[in-house]
Amino acid sequence: MTLPLSLEHAQQVADAFDRADTANQETSGRRGCVVHLPACADGDLLVAGDLHGDRESFDRLLVLADLEKHPLRHLVLQEVCHGGPRYASGGCRSHEMLEQVARLKLQFPDRLHFLLSNHELSEVTEHPILKRGKMLNVLFRCGMHQAFGDQCETVRQAMCRFLTSCPVAIRLEHRVWLSHSLPTQVDSEGFNTGMFERQLLPDDMVSGGSAFKLVWGRDYRPENAAAFSQLVDADLLVTGHEACAAGSRTPGPQQLILDSCCAEPSYLLLPLDQPCTLKQAVARVGRL
Repeated sequence: MTLPLSLEHAQQVADAFDRADTANQETSGRRGCVVHLPACADGDLLVAGDLHGDRESFDRLLVLADLEKHPLRHLVLQEVCHGGPRYASGGCRSHEMLEQVARLKLQFPDRLHFLLSNHELSEVTEHPILKRGKMLNVLFRCGMHQAFGDQCETVRQAMCRFLTSCPVAIRLEHRVWLSHSLPTQVDSEGFNTGMFERQLLPDDMVSGGSAFKLVWGRDYRPENAAAFSQLVDADLLVTGHEACAAGSRTPGPQQLILDSCCAEPSYLLLPLDQPCTLKQAVARVGRL
């Protein structure tokens, strides 16, 4: 049986989340809840899809990114919660990967970007997620309690502050937009982009709010992507959120979906100093 970590360690984890919260807010190029990355000669951006506690893919991504040896490289991660190894009691251990993400943000404050995703948002708002007959939020909370015991809520509140401050999107100067997903029916219902220019509010994150619509949307019609592209002034949309057996797929002429926790986990490496078409992006998709 795994015993809860010490009070001192729990406080250290909570402190790491709080400092990562500050690092999120102070990220260079951040405007509102979007990080704008300028063109940079020899710079590039490594983008991962959903990870869901997949330790093997996560470790391979960090080795591949090698941020210490590539000072002009940025790394985008998303959706690490809910999946992967469990404690003997059944609790989900993916909180450990989220803690590692926060520590990476402290180590590379301007080059590590963790996109707000629907599974992380569900932890903030306690919106239930049921998958294969399992309540993922309950398993996650059980895992945190297994690790932190009586200090679980202290750590969880710090974790939620960190998640709430995460960017909802990354924008490259050459008209590339990265977010966890896209809102549905933008072509017929529109979408309020005002959220992108400010910090997230509680109403943004609950069902019907702008952040909720952005990270939960599953409308992969080309018409929807085209309408959203016009709203955010982008030519290429890179998202996650959707399981892809082959690691990636292109549902239309403007959108590339990445998946980093499937049988063929993928990543995307984009240059920061030149435009990129969908065809070029597909050619730059690599397998882990």
